[in-house]
Amino acid sequence: MARRKRGLRGATALLLLTVTAAVAAVAWLLLLYPSRPMPGSRRGVTVAMPGDVTRLAGELEARGIVDQGWIFGAYLRLTGAGSRLRSGDVLLSTGLTPQELRARVAEGYGRVPVRVVIPEGFTRFDVARRLAARGVCTEESFLGATAGAPPGAPDAPSYEGYLFPDTYDFEEGTAAATVVERMAANWTRRTDPLFDEHAAALATLSEDLGFTRHEVLVLASVVEKEAAVAVERPTIAGVFLNRLRSQEFRPLHRLQADPTVSYGCVAEPSGAPSCASYGGRITRAMLQDSANRYNTYRHGGLPPGPICNPGLPALRAVLDPEVHDYLYFVARGGGRHAFSEGLDTHNEAVDRYLRSDD
Repeated sequence: MARRKRGLRGATALLLLTVTAAVAAVAWLLLLYPSRPMPGSRRGVTVAMPGDVTRLAGELEARGIVDQGWIFGAYLRLTGAGSRLRSGDVLLSTGLTPQELRARVAEGYGRVPVRVVIPEGFTRFDVARRLAARGVCTEESFLGATAGAPPGAPDAPSYEGYLFPDTYDFEEGTAAATVVERMAANWTRRTDPLFDEHAAALATLSEDLGFTRHEVLVLASVVEKEAAVAVERPTIAGVFLNRLRSQEFRPLHRLQADPTVSYGCVAEPSGAPSCASYGGRITRAMLQDSANRYNTYRHGGLPPGPICNPGLPALRAVLDPEVHDYLYFVARGGGRHAFSEGLDTHNEAVDRYLRSDD
């Protein structure tokens, strides 16, 4: 009997010890572990969410984001975050606390950083859709925030062109005005050195064509949309500048650039009857519609404003174009173009590269 009592007391003590240890572990996970910084300095890391806690914990440990993945996995399960994991690519960082990391990998624990890539040539409408898809802000709020002229460019119809294409880190639910301010400030910061470097070229463009930085931006946006191959940007810029300067090109001083027509139908769809049925393809009626303010087949000079947000190479192409006598070009496949000085040669190229495909 005495031996049985001693065994019972031993089992009870072991149980109490186990329970105490478990309670202590849970308390540590809930009270101390969440604020314990992970090793390493802050460094952005994009992780594709694997869909379950065990694999996520292993991935984070392998990437150096947590030091002991199984402990972080236990923390997620204990707090209920394991069943609320995000999907897709998530922007993480080394040097975060477990609590900060939980907010980034699971929904419902606060605003999280979002990395957004804005490619060269995106319009403000493209940017709005991408930001909305990443949860930064709504399309409507972004388009509203970019509808007016940016500071320093009172003649611009909108922020189009001044939203510098780059990789940005925002937070979910960021105010659209804050997003626009950052992108526009980035445009100034990135383009100022380029304009300073080409001050003499800008002065020549100003004397010849009345260009300011804004007009350079407008033409660069057209070059950005026309040039599918980077090496052709300076050549295409030279063609458009020749058309603006030439007294022989007809119709006089018209860029005749298809992307300007398309943009008019996107930016001002109700302004031109031909845009009513626009679905991404340019029709003959659209090319002939003078109600489209951006139609450079019907209106001379530059369009009313930029037609996209060009990158530095397109801006540089306008400031330092290829010098030649080309006035015409036509697509010849593979993103490349055939360039011609005269209309007869151009028409032969059109027959060769376009009409032969009919």
